[in-house]
Amino acid sequence: MNAGLQYFDRDLSWLSFNERVLQEAANDGVPLLERFKFLSIYSSNLDEFYRVRMPAIMAVDRIKKEKGPGSIYSKVTSVIQRQLNLFGSIFNTQLIPELEKSGFIFLNNEVIPEFIEADLRRYFFTHVAGLLQPVLLTQRIDFFPENNLLYLAVAVQAEGRDEQMYLVNIPCDVLPRFYATAFNGVTYLVFLEDIIKKNLGFVFRQAGIKAYNIKITRDAKLDLGNEYDEDLAEKIEKQLKKRDMGFATRFLYQPGIPVQHLQFIINKFNLSKASVVEGGMHHNLKDLVDLPIGNPALKYVLWKPVTSRLINDDSSTLFDKIVLGDCMIHTPYHSYDTVIRFFNEAAIDPDVEEIYTTLYRVAGNSRIAQALISAAKSGKKVTVLVELKARFDEANNIRWAKKMKPAGVKIIYSDNKLKVHAKVALVKRRHKQFPALGLFATGNFNETTARFYTDHVLLTAHQEMLSELGELFGFLSKKKRPAKEDAIAFQHLLVSQFNLLDDFQKLIDREIENVAKGVPGNIIIKLNNLEEEVLINKLYQASIAGVTIKLIVRGICRLVPGVKGLSENISVRRIVDRYLEHGRVFIFTNGGATQLLMGSADWMNRNIYHRIEVCFPVYNKNLVDEICRIISLQLKDNASAVNIDSDNNQYPTREDGPLIRSQQEIYQLLIN
Repeated sequence: MNAGLQYFDRDLSWLSFNERVLQEAANDGVPLLERFKFLSIYSSNLDEFYRVRMPAIMAVDRIKKEKGPGSIYSKVTSVIQRQLNLFGSIFNTQLIPELEKSGFIFLNNEVIPEFIEADLRRYFFTHVAGLLQPVLLTQRIDFFPENNLLYLAVAVQAEGRDEQMYLVNIPCDVLPRFYATAFNGVTYLVFLEDIIKKNLGFVFRQAGIKAYNIKITRDAKLDLGNEYDEDLAEKIEKQLKKRDMGFATRFLYQPGIPVQHLQFIINKFNLSKASVVEGGMHHNLKDLVDLPIGNPALKYVLWKPVTSRLINDDSSTLFDKIVLGDCMIHTPYHSYDTVIRFFNEAAIDPDVEEIYTTLYRVAGNSRIAQALISAAKSGKKVTVLVELKARFDEANNIRWAKKMKPAGVKIIYSDNKLKVHAKVALVKRRHKQFPALGLFATGNFNETTARFYTDHVLLTAHQEMLSELGELFGFLSKKKRPAKEDAIAFQHLLVSQFNLLDDFQKLIDREIENVAKGVPGNIIIKLNNLEEEVLINKLYQASIAGVTIKLIVRGICRLVPGVKGLSENISVRRIVDRYLEHGRVFIFTNGGATQLLMGSADWMNRNIYHRIEVCFPVYNKNLVDEICRIISLQLKDNASAVNIDSDNNQYPTREDGPLIRSQQEIYQLLIN
């Protein structure tokens, strides 16, 4: 690769991550139902890509008027088509045959055996028929197919009459996507839409009926203008109702649909500017996660979360243990009960006077939010910064804000142009030596996602760090973007919009300076995404200077590793396994005095320039050593990790020697 081409395209890089997910579906070392789950994740991710990224790609394509194989739109669609072909191959030639060996026949070709037709007909009349709402397209002009819902395009030819085209909803929002029926010891899995197709003769009493699966994906952008506070919450609620009515970015159709029917639908719903994609026989395969198969032998062996020693011994409170020294939990290996207990103790402790926290993605049945409500009702001052613009979680966040506010919780909504993505909590109490306690986390305060996102939570009584956190909450309560006059003298915390960008550059510069002095310089960074060019360039500079840099990047990575004279001292790996790697970790050798930071910030433009992020130091040597051991295991992973080369190819890390699956090794490390 030419060293002058210094950055991978962000969208192609993201698609390579989704391909890595697809590779796990093809991995015969993964339990069968988990492989179906990886197909589900791939499908869900691709839907989001078409909703979030494809509108921007299409806009660039129109502005630049680029056509042909050289345009980014063409490259993206080409990669997606190749991946979809792989998806189909894995699904049809690997997973379905394996499922049959376990006594399940997946009917994926619309061919229904006669011996189960009567059962399917009973199910149709009992559960399905009353939910169908056929729309005659040749008459209706006001019908609008919603985002990512499944429909049947049905052509009906009555004798002596013109052909009519209908659209029939597939009621997956009410009924399970798959129906299981047993016959002679074999379980047959049938798509809901195939049950409907088989019984369309009872809906349309004409001789000629042909039906085809279709799906339309729409832009997810919300038009929020410049409203703030309650005005912003109200406008978001209104916009959420319209989100599924955005312009179409993809029209997915079943193979074999006649050209005249396809063109009729495109014209009817103004889909000419969308990506028109021939898919498989069925769409929305993200529903594969809900296959009605309860066989535990086909799933991962359950790893029971470890109960932290912090709450395993009830001889003292969690707060008493935190003041004895910094503590950390690692989810989902550790139970999330420790975090919940922190908020619960804050709610009932008579010495606690004030509680401050940020909520970015709130669990649907959040015990944390309930604890905050209880604290406010008991007379404590509770301030919660609720991020309204957490994509696809807006409605849930608004719902919780509306519950907390009447209870006396002070709700702060962030500036419309500035998201607050930090994961922090602060408790102020009547205590002479330790008046403040706090939480700093790499992931959301969400007990649901904590079951499958790998994150780290620091519980600390470090008063200087918490004093800085208090100043940050004070600034955030002003609900405005940072300006020079708002400067806070952060000595411990790295906060985007304030000192985060500059301080990370200084930390890299220190490694460069050490190499110049003949002292080894090493940097290890783990991120979800790496995009921002100033920091990428600084890593390139460090590589050229001789600093060894090891990156673990789960998703987007625009940095090009292994380029001679530019990044030959940089390696990049990606880990995809049973849990979603989510923690952000930054390790600098610092001449032998290792410096460790963690936090919420990926190195992306949005995180660095348009959000409030908090990265925090870890000062406890035992905790530093523990994190370094965890990261070391991930750097040794030769089972679930792949390396990324200078051409953005992913290749296995497997070498001679024992097989190391880092997530399994980390679990063993933490339970011992």
